[in-house]
Amino acid sequence: MSQYRLSDVEVGQNYKAKELDSFVSTTDVVVLSNNESQLFTDPEREYKVVNAFEGFFEHSSEDGEKYYREKTAFVVEKV
Repeated sequence: MSQYRLSDVEVGQNYKAKELDSFVSTTDVVVLSNNESQLFTDPEREYKVVNAFEGFFEHSSEDGEKYYREKTAFVVEKV
């Protein structure tokens, strides 16, 4: 799968699931998909990166607080 390694993805571009899989495996990011847990079930399915955020808020179940995480999050939609 090394031929699919991506160091970045761009908003507005389409990528195959196998490319996104490699990207997520080698980069500290979050990917949100409109088809839930099926993002990586079909390696050839294409997804469009529709948005990117520099971080997000997360609720801690340990102390009940909300924390801002500086971790890039990408939103993808199946094409």
